[in-house]
Amino acid sequence: MSRLVRVTALAALALVGAASFAATPAPSASAPASAPAGDSLKLIHDRLRTAPVLKGEFEQTRTLKGFRNALVSKGEFLVARGQGVWWHTREPFETTLVVTRTRLFTRNPDGGTGNLMDAQAEPGVRQVNELIFSLLAADIDVLADRFAVVAQPAGGAGWTLTLTPRDPGIAKFLARATLAGERDVQSVRLEETRGDTTQIRFSHQVPATALAPDEAARFQ
Repeated sequence: MSRLVRVTALAALALVGAASFAATPAPSASAPASAPAGDSLKLIHDRLRTAPVLKGEFEQTRTLKGFRNALVSKGEFLVARGQGVWWHTREPFETTLVVTRTRLFTRNPDGGTGNLMDAQAEPGVRQVNELIFSLLAADIDVLADRFAVVAQPAGGAGWTLTLTPRDPGIAKFLARATLAGERDVQSVRLEETRGDTTQIRFSHQVPATALAPDEAARFQ
């Protein structure tokens, strides 16, 4: 999988992972707290909002080991549970990455698709897609199996969530993912095993109950 596809898919994965975490039923209030970590998870769950569709803008700063200047890109995103992730970079070059249940592909500015990959042809695509959709389904068993999760409140309404891969396949290229926010995910930091880092900041996020027809067409 190319570096661009891998990094962007990881960013999308982290974003939808937090959204799915918010959608997971909180521990029962009547159940005794087994550990402070469990209390922190419930607190973050209560602070996050969830919606079937989330769209907004992003600014991504990519720092490559051995290079002095960081690479900055800006664009917009769309996350739809059960549909996929649409990641449109406007600057410095226009590119679009689409992740669905079975495919990961780029879309050209003229609407055509390029670099088409599917789960059968590319094992890395299968791994990313399966993990994204297990998160979208709020499958906490899969999340806990593949990541060590550390949750911490921050201030009156903030929180941080640190995911350290347990899965050897993910751990090959991702050392750690750190999410931070309040009602929404506001930033994601990805630390790769090779020493590269990616910082993504999200803004102007708008939840919705369903995709508009033109938005649904982006996943086709």
